[in-house]
Amino acid sequence: MRRFSISSLLTEALNGHQGWERQWRNPTPKAAYDAIIIGGGGHGLGAAYYLAKQHGLTNIAVLEKGWIGGGNAGRNTTIIRSNYLYDESAALFEHAVKLWEGLSQELNYNVMFSQRGVLMLAHNVHDVQSFKRHVYSNRLNGIDNEWMTPEQAKEFCPPLNISPDIRYPVMGAALQRRGGTARHDAVVWGYARGADALGVDIIQNCEVTAITRGPDGAVTGVETSRGTIKTKKIGVSVAGHTSMVMGMAGVRMPLESFPLQALVSEPVKPCFPCVLMSNAVHAYISQSDKGELVIGAGTDQYVSYSQQGGLHITTHTLDAICELFPQFTRMKMLRSWGGIVDVTPDRSPIVGKTPVKGLYVNCGWGTGGFKATPGSAHVFAHTIARDEPHPINAPFTLDRFRTGRLIDEAAAAAVAH
Repeated sequence: MRRFSISSLLTEALNGHQGWERQWRNPTPKAAYDAIIIGGGGHGLGAAYYLAKQHGLTNIAVLEKGWIGGGNAGRNTTIIRSNYLYDESAALFEHAVKLWEGLSQELNYNVMFSQRGVLMLAHNVHDVQSFKRHVYSNRLNGIDNEWMTPEQAKEFCPPLNISPDIRYPVMGAALQRRGGTARHDAVVWGYARGADALGVDIIQNCEVTAITRGPDGAVTGVETSRGTIKTKKIGVSVAGHTSMVMGMAGVRMPLESFPLQALVSEPVKPCFPCVLMSNAVHAYISQSDKGELVIGAGTDQYVSYSQQGGLHITTHTLDAICELFPQFTRMKMLRSWGGIVDVTPDRSPIVGKTPVKGLYVNCGWGTGGFKATPGSAHVFAHTIARDEPHPINAPFTLDRFRTGRLIDEAAAAAVAH
């Protein structure tokens, strides 16, 4: 892998940028691998990268039914934060934030991580009490979070409307200054490039159609649109389609898949300095480096695998945005889309082993998958390599739904689902 540096950029600038190599190979699938990761998003590619980098497993394949980053990785709103309530969640997401802070250097690839701050609005007494509880809990776990008055919130985010006459008046806000955004495509490309350089085969347009098991019940490989591939370890990281893939191995998952919609406006000059979220009005907003206002909605109320936006959801979300930010009422919507979120009963992820020997699963992130990408991938790789959970993901087992040791993070999601 050719490293990016000032000298390489200057050399290629003088060369008309004709000397750059392909970012990763396009290999033909081998007959067998030591491990297979199903899903070519950030979580799957990241797990393959850490398996090779930290655990020495280089005979690995990442199987993606479409193209790299064509699923939820390319259909999200790129928000990063770790201000979750419970100790277990806080540890997992803070682990991710710490990895985010050095990820560009780790991958030698600019993932455009911007710690511009995440501001979460309170609109009623319950919101105030809930967010203050989050602030205190985060501080006990060594995570930055602070309470702000409406005036302080407006000073931090000048476009915010704090008039007491609006439908949901702002009564305060919780701010995590270390939160922010990253470029979703760059994250996927960076992990793909890094994994490929370590010998991982990234195989696109390779749909898994079956998971095969031996007489003892352990996995033996996969059937794909490009033939049979043998392996003794399979990691499933396919977000909203987890139930379908796990069903191929006879494993039922406590998941529901919902569409989650988002949109962007026409690009404008920099005018929005942070990420702002409001659960009460089911909307959140930030501004991309291209100048677009990136706006997200709450999940749809029906289960579906649709990735199309619905006009009624978009309209409801924009009503809320225009009330909080009246100056945006004249802006035009550029495009909308939908992702598929996989939601567990307690709104926390599942990262660990399954009842099937050699089969591991990383799923149930709901609306929080992107922000967890490096942390999730790191602990998932540990679990696959050592056949035991990392201490950070040990509480997030599939078995917790049998024992009742749930981690109810519905209130911390900041999006109704």
